[in-house]
Amino acid sequence: MKPNYVMLALLLFSLMGCSVAHINSSDDAARKIINIIDSSFQNAILQYKLLKSKLPKNRFPKSYEADGKGLVTSSARDWTSGFYPGSLLYLYEASSDQEIFDEAKVKLQLLDTQKFNKRTHDLGFMMYCSFGNAYRLTKDVKYKEVLLESAKSLASRYSPKVKSIQSWDRIKSFVTDDYWDFPVIIDNMMNLELLFFASTVTGDNKYKDIAIKHAETAMKNHVRPDYSAYHVVVYNPENGEVLDKQTYQGFAHNSAWSRGQGWGIYGFTMVYRESKDKRFLKVAQGMADYFLNHDRLPEDKIPYWDFNAGQEGFPSSWKYDASKYPVIPRDASAAAVVASALIELAQYVKKDKSVEYLRAAETIIKALSTPTYTASLGENAGFILKHSVGNLTKDREVDVPLSYADYYYLEAISRYKKLKVDKLN
Repeated sequence: MKPNYVMLALLLFSLMGCSVAHINSSDDAARKIINIIDSSFQNAILQYKLLKSKLPKNRFPKSYEADGKGLVTSSARDWTSGFYPGSLLYLYEASSDQEIFDEAKVKLQLLDTQKFNKRTHDLGFMMYCSFGNAYRLTKDVKYKEVLLESAKSLASRYSPKVKSIQSWDRIKSFVTDDYWDFPVIIDNMMNLELLFFASTVTGDNKYKDIAIKHAETAMKNHVRPDYSAYHVVVYNPENGEVLDKQTYQGFAHNSAWSRGQGWGIYGFTMVYRESKDKRFLKVAQGMADYFLNHDRLPEDKIPYWDFNAGQEGFPSSWKYDASKYPVIPRDASAAAVVASALIELAQYVKKDKSVEYLRAAETIIKALSTPTYTASLGENAGFILKHSVGNLTKDREVDVPLSYADYYYLEAISRYKKLKVDKLN
């Protein structure tokens, strides 16, 4: 039988039409989100100018309690100090607003001395989110020098015996009378980017090697078989033996604290980018899939502060009063971290997973950009997002704005717009 070329042509044309329609539909959806993002940037600039006007000299914004303390601020030594200047720099990048840039430079000057701080693992948060963005935008060598000194300070906390960077100095367990001599938290994955940067610009692989060793140790001990994560792993500093696995900010030792899950997705994605080691990509995907496929993840993908809060089989590690939280608080900060991570992770995976991760990020961005989570102009003391949770176990910063929620939201919408604008053009 001879082929029916007319029918084949019609079929091919039909398939091409469907494909074009799908592409156009996808492009239209992306353009709508970019419009939302543009509006969000405009609102955020106005909000941060308001926040600047309320901020005491030599202080950094942390949160805002409408019924209590009002604007909550910190010194440069706080782990959150880098997020405000980092957010300002994302806003400057989107707008070229000189007032915004000038404020960022003032705060960078206040942060400068922290490059010598060897008492914290949070130098990545503090210095890379701030000076890292400043160097990315300006290529000013003075910012690079601050980052390199900061990397030296962070690397000083690495133990070859444990093969990890110590998170906190000696601290008492949250739930027992034991003291932890070498605790490591999943959050520490986020600080490794500073070390990778140092190796990239100096050619000295010692920083990169430390970062990879830390990530390998975290992959082995923090990540559970189902790709959820422990918050704290306690080590014997003399031989690297794992002494305990607990939580400090999650609901239970065996629960999935949602922001900790976000730190892991983001951190392992970044380590894969820098190392090209597919073991880290596998972990990043596993942790992302755990988050996105969890049966307790709400439809808008803004998670509860802990996936297992109040759930049977997850005994509270502290005196949890369920009556105090009849509605389990959501955590916009966790959602923002995950959205930003998914946008990057989508660039390293197969097409079907890439589409899935980008759609999830779009859902989060759209949800965070609604009045439910975005403050009205002039409200929230100038913070952008509402409804985040800092540390519910200590009844601290519950259902409030947080500086890092704003930072990762701005990073997420910046990443999304850059990705889509390039493709649409």
